[in-house]
This record gives sequence, C-alpha cells and structure tokens, in this order.
Amino acid sequence: MLKPMPDRLLRRAAPLALLALLIGGCASQPSATAGWLTPEPLAVSYRTELAIARLTEILHRAELSEEQSAQLYYDRGVMYDSVGLRTLARLDFLRALRLKPDMADAYNFVGIHHTVNGEFAAAYEAFDSALELAPEHEFAFLNRGIALYYAGKSELAIGDFEQFLALKPTDAYRVIWLYLAQSELSTELAQQQLQQHLAQLDPAEWSSNIVNFLAGNITEQALLNSVVQDMSSQQLLAERLCEVYFYLAKWHERQQQPEQALSYYKQVLATNVFEFVEHRYARLEMARLRGDVTSTEQYDEP
Repeated sequence: MLKPMPDRLLRRAAPLALLALLIGGCASQPSATAGWLTPEPLAVSYRTELAIARLTEILHRAELSEEQSAQLYYDRGVMYDSVGLRTLARLDFLRALRLKPDMADAYNFVGIHHTVNGEFAAAYEAFDSALELAPEHEFAFLNRGIALYYAGKSELAIGDFEQFLALKPTDAYRVIWLYLAQSELSTELAQQQLQQHLAQLDPAEWSSNIVNFLAGNITEQALLNSVVQDMSSQQLLAERLCEVYFYLAKWHERQQQPEQALSYYKQVLATNVFEFVEHRYARLEMARLRGDVTSTEQYDEP
C-alpha cells in the first residue's frame, strides 16, 4: 500500500461474525480460485461526502485569498481522488496550481493522473516540477518511477525507486516496486537484491509476506491465508486484498498466465480502495495485458 497522501479519514469496524466467517472459510477452501476472499467493495464514507460539500460551500461563499483558495481546491481534490472521482480531482488540482504554482503536492497528483491515462511525457513534467519545488518529496520519486516503469523505461525507473527505498528501507512496498523494475532487466539480479532487502524488513509486518512470496519463500496459498491474520476491520481486509491480488497478478503475468493475472486485477478493482497505488494502476495493467497501446514518449533525466 502506497498512497500520495499520509493518512486515511476513517476505519470502520467489521462485525465479528463476518470476520469469523471469513477466517473459517479460509480454512475450509482448497484454493484461491475457489471464490473465497472475494472483495466486498468499500462504501464511500459519509464523512468524506460531507467534507466535500463543506469545502465546496466555503469555496463558493467565503472571501478567501488566492493561497487559501488554492489549499481548499487541493484538499477537495484529494477527497475527490480518494473516492474515485478522478476527473473532478484533476480539475481541482489544476485550479490549485493556477492560484499557487509552487504547490508540489498538486503537481504530484497531476502526474499520477497523467500516468494512469498513459500520458507519460506530461507525467514526467509534473513530477519533475514537484521535485524541483520540493527535492525531498519522496512520493514524487515513487510516482515518477512508476511512470517510467509503465513507459518501458525500467532502467531510469530503478534510480527513482532506489531513492524512494533509501528514504525508508524497512517499507516492503518500496522493496517490491524496485524489484518489479529490476525484474524487467534481470530476473537473477532482481532476486538477489530482493533477498538482501528482505533481511531489513520486519517479519511481523503483514506486507513482508508479499516480499517473501516474491522471493519464493512461501506459496501463493500461504500468502492468501495470511490476509486474515490479525484482521480487525472490513476496511483492512479490503486494503490487504487490494494489495495481495495486485502483486499476485504481476507474478502470474511473469509466469505467462495472463488470464489468471486479469482475474486478479479485476479483484483489485472490486475492492474500491481508490487511493492505493495498486488500485490506481490495475486498469493500466489490464490494458497492457490486452495489448492496448500506451504512450512511450522520450524522457531525459533532469
């Protein structure tokens, strides 16, 4: 799980009976394809809807400075983005930048939206702007690396992912994205690096299970079984499923199993965890698998 913003608004408690049913189902079903752990789409929080309405009212009625308006447009854009309203979010980020052209966070989001649409040259420009304004903007390194990765420029992407990982070497998701890019160039080297980075991860963190799977230390079934360990809410379940199905899809794609990969990407989308990196790029992954054309503009290192 990697997000362009630090914290989520709410977590909703899941009924204990539901969790017991899920855990019991996991013990009795023989395989991931049998239909267990099917995502239940998360509902939009009413608090988020009310917050969007309140921000809209303030923007229309209050006397604000340009800087205040820019911040409110940005905040509303983040909320739109978190519920999957990408076009409305993008409009607000662009409004914020017109009023405050030095807002690095807004450039980061604009770059993400360009990447999702396959507009890679525009994405590079946005991320370069974010890093020029805020050289330590760590998520701009991640997101520029992702744009380069999807544009087929894995060698350049590796540099950004290495910088991103260096800022927090104990983050499993940073290890995974570096591994994905390195695998495009050398599977053997990628595996060697993965084993080295794995030693720095906390085995108690659930996300370490994904790295262990990619390293060949646990099976696909064991990884899926781990999803319900220490489960505390329906939202946490959806988040873990969003993550695990995405990386399993990537693995099956490398095993020349595109149909299984497509099935897992659809499961990712079914979670409605819109703000996660895995959900953002699941459709782009599906388009690549199906052979849809994406942009491959040239990019020079800044």
